Formats: sequence, structure tokens, C-alpha cells
Amino acid sequence: MEEWEQAACRRLAAGHDLRCTSQPLNLQGAAGFADAEVITTFIRSQLDAATLAALPALKLIATRSTGFDHIDLAYCRQAGIAVSNVPDYGDPTVAEHTFALLLAVSRRVVEAADRTRKGDFAMEGLRGFDLAGRTLGVIGAGRIGRRVIRIARGFAMHVLAVDARPDPAAAAELGFDYASLEDLLRQADVISLHVPGSPDTRDLITDAQFAAMKPGAVLVNTARGGVVNAAALVRALTSGKLAGAGLDVFADEPLLREEAEVFRAGRELPSEQLRSLLATNTLLRLPNVVMTPHIAYDTFEAVHRILEITLRNIEAFAAGTPQNLVSAPA
Repeated sequence: MEEWEQAACRRLAAGHDLRCTSQPLNLQGAAGFADAEVITTFIRSQLDAATLAALPALKLIATRSTGFDHIDLAYCRQAGIAVSNVPDYGDPTVAEHTFALLLAVSRRVVEAADRTRKGDFAMEGLRGFDLAGRTLGVIGAGRIGRRVIRIARGFAMHVLAVDARPDPAAAAELGFDYASLEDLLRQADVISLHVPGSPDTRDLITDAQFAAMKPGAVLVNTARGGVVNAAALVRALTSGKLAGAGLDVFADEPLLREEAEVFRAGRELPSEQLRSLLATNTLLRLPNVVMTPHIAYDTFEAVHRILEITLRNIEAFAAGTPQNLVSAPA
């Protein structure tokens, strides 16, 4: 937790023993919180079965995020641990960053800014493309996806969407059409991902999906890194199949943030994970890729909403009226 978050959390201190740390929770540090009944963490804490087993008193995990793929929900159900999340803090926040990435790709903003900062005002190689009149494909038309659609319509884009629960009323209101995934991939000039991270969405976009896309399409991912197969994305970008990509999320983010973890004694990474890490490092060097370090959620307004909803989740649980549960004890 940052200092301002710790200060805000002190409202819980009146009736509870409150301890704060700026470090993510992992197996190595879990022993220091073995008596904790409630923990609140962010996505950089990997709450796997081994870490959770070291917290025998735990009753609630209040994650300060919408996604909860960093938590072993099966273990939580078995161990009687409830899990709450923050379902609706950042619809505009993430949607706006989605378009920040798209515009950076479509107008070559990063390369142009770097060149200009060096005093080079040459325009060669910086020609972009209009968004108006192009087709945006939104995979996952929930709250964030629909906010992206609203912005896209403001840019005069046509919009196709894929969602597990189509809402015809929303489509009529916002002016988009539902399509099959196959048709969306075939028709979209830009594809934006807004599905949760789960076993069902792991490698949702891989070689077969890239092959089905329009030549010269652009991919934007502000959802979860594992939704896109990193090696397949490298192949699509380097072959020219994709014109570019805007990425805020990556597979195996904890290892990317703490590279020393790859070499920790006794740890052997599966070959597939090593290939994914190598592919992500290759993406960092591609000129047609704009990458940001998982900050789509991170605005002043959004992080304050996250913390306020999280504190209310904890207070409601303590009062016996839990809210925003994504997993309840079995």
C-alpha cells in the first residue's frame, strides 16, 4: 500500500488490528501475517494455494481490483475464505487508456515524440491512419467494453462486439452490432480486448485468430496478458499480418517485474513460460508496438474509488453483510 492508502485505511483501526506494508504478499512474506483474518491486496500479490495455506486464520480476501485471476478461488472455497472485488471503479479509466494506446499506434505518437525531442523534425515514416470510418471489434462488451464503444462511436467508427451475454437493448442504444468471433476477426480494423482472465480466456487470441484477422489490423489489450499468446503475437507483428499493437498487460507479469524471480534457487520455470517471457521481451523491441506497464486503471480518481469500495467491502464483511463477493466459502 502507498502512504495515502495506509492513511485512509486507518479508519478500520478503531475496531481492528491493522497492519500495512508496501510489499506485495507472497509465500516468503506470508508468515508475518499468519494471524490475519482479512487481507487486502492488489494484483501483484500472487495468492496461490501455497501462500494461502500459510494464512490459516484468513476469512476474507478483499482484492483492490476487478480481476481476481491472481487468487486461487478453488482453494478459497475449500478453505472457507470469502473473496470480494471492486467491480465498477474504472470503466471510463480503462476505456480512455484503451484509446490512448490506439491513438499512439495509429498516429505513431511515441516514435514521433521521441524523434522530435531529439530535434529531428523529419516526417518520413510517421504517416498514420484515420479511425473514422474504420471498424472496431470489441471482444467482451461488459461495462468497460461498452464504454470503449461509446468512445469509438464518438470517433465515427463502426463497432462489432462479441460477448457471452448479448444485450440487444445496449446494442440499439450505443449503435453497435453483435457478431460471431470469426466474423469480428474477419471484419475489424482494430480489435480491443475486454474479457476477464480465466482458464476459459487463456490464449483466446493465438495463431488461428491472427490468421483470421484482416491484414494490417491493430490489436489493443487492456484486459489480461494471458488472453493473447505472446509468441503468436510476435509472429503476427513481425510477419506484417498486424500493423501494430497497443499493450498494457502481459503474460507472467510478476516475473517481468521481478526478473530475479526467474533465477530464484529451486525454481524451474516450464519451457512454455520461458518462451512466453522471451516473446514479451521481443515485443518490447518492436517499433510497431506501444507498451505501458499495466496502468490502464491508474488515475487519481480511479485509485481513490478502488480504495473506498474496498474499505466498504471489508466493513460490510465485518458487519455480517458481505458485498461484492466473487467467491463464497463452500
